[in-house]
Amino acid sequence: PADSPFVAKEEAQRFFSAARDGRVLVVGDAMLDVYLSGSVERVSPEAPVPVVRVDSEVAAPGGAANVATGVAALGVECRLVAAVGTDDSATVLSERLAAGEVSPDDLIPMSGRPTTRKTRILARHQQMLRVDHEDPKPMTARDHQRLAQRALDAVDWADALVIEDYDKGVITGDLARELLRRARAKGIPSVVDPKLRHFFDFPGTTVFKPNARELAAALGLEKEPRDEVTLHPLLDRLKCDCLLLTLGEEGMLLVEPSADTRLLPPEAREVFDVTGAGDTVTAVLAVCLLAGATVGHAAYLANLAAGIEVTRLGAVPVTADELVQALHRRSAESNDRSRS
Repeated sequence: PADSPFVAKEEAQRFFSAARDGRVLVVGDAMLDVYLSGSVERVSPEAPVPVVRVDSEVAAPGGAANVATGVAALGVECRLVAAVGTDDSATVLSERLAAGEVSPDDLIPMSGRPTTRKTRILARHQQMLRVDHEDPKPMTARDHQRLAQRALDAVDWADALVIEDYDKGVITGDLARELLRRARAKGIPSVVDPKLRHFFDFPGTTVFKPNARELAAALGLEKEPRDEVTLHPLLDRLKCDCLLLTLGEEGMLLVEPSADTRLLPPEAREVFDVTGAGDTVTAVLAVCLLAGATVGHAAYLANLAAGIEVTRLGAVPVTADELVQALHRRSAESNDRSRS
C-alpha cells in the first residue's frame, strides 16, 4: 500500500535536520523578478491606459534562481548553474543570490545576451502589466558548452539534482539526458520542472513536475488529463519514477507506479500572488527527497509550502520553521475538531 501523504511535525523536523548535511545542484534558466508597486489615480492623457505612480521597487531571484534560494532557505547548501548577461540585471541577481545564501560563482556570463528580467507592475497588489527582457535565440555552441561542462562537473558535488527549464536556452535535450544519466549513476534523486520544447527529454527523473496545461499540450490533448487511465501510462512514456502534476488553485496530482493517483488539495486559504509557488514546490521536493522522504511525503510538504508561498507578495522563500509551524497548527486544528 502507498504511504499516507500526511506528515507529522516531528517527521518533517527529522527530514529538514537530515537534509542540512546535503547539497542540491540546480541547473536551469535563472532570471531577475522586478516588482514595481504603486497606485493608480488617473488615466494617461497620452493613451487610454492607467498611470501607475510607483512607490516601491523590489528585485528578487526568479526561475531557477528562486528554486536555489528556496533550497537555501530550508537550510541546505545549493549551487546554481545558469546563464546571465553582462548587464546590471546580472549584478543585481548576483547580489540577491548572495543575500539568499546562494553563491553566484556558477552564473556563466554570456556577452551579447541580456539577463532574463521580468518586471511586474502592480497597483494595490493587483498585477497590471508584465514586461519581459530576454533573448529567445539559442546560445552559441561555445557558450553553451562552457555552461554544460560546469553543470555536468557539479553533479559529482551534489546529493540531489534539480533541472528547471523555462525554455530560455540553458536546457537542451543532450544536456538534460546526460545530467540525469550521471545523477542516476550516482544514485541521487532528481526533480525536473519541464517546458514544452524538451518535454520528453528527461529519462530517469525521480519526480517529473509539469503543470496540467503543459502536459495537455505535450500530449496533443484539448482537455487537461486528470484520470488514471491517461496518467499512469505516462510514467513509462516519460521514463520517470513519479509524476507530480500541478493544477494551480486545484492543488496537485501525484502519480506513482504502485499506488492510486492521489489528489493533494490546495492549502492556501487566500491566494495573494502565485509568483514562485511552483519554484517553492520544486525546492521542497528536492530537499525532502535528499533527506530520504518518500515521494508522497515530499509532495505533501511541497504542497503545504506552496500554500504558504501564494499568501504573500513576490517570491519569498518558505523556511523549514514555517513549514513545521504550519504542521503544528494543522495538528492543533485537527485535535480541536476531534474534541468538538
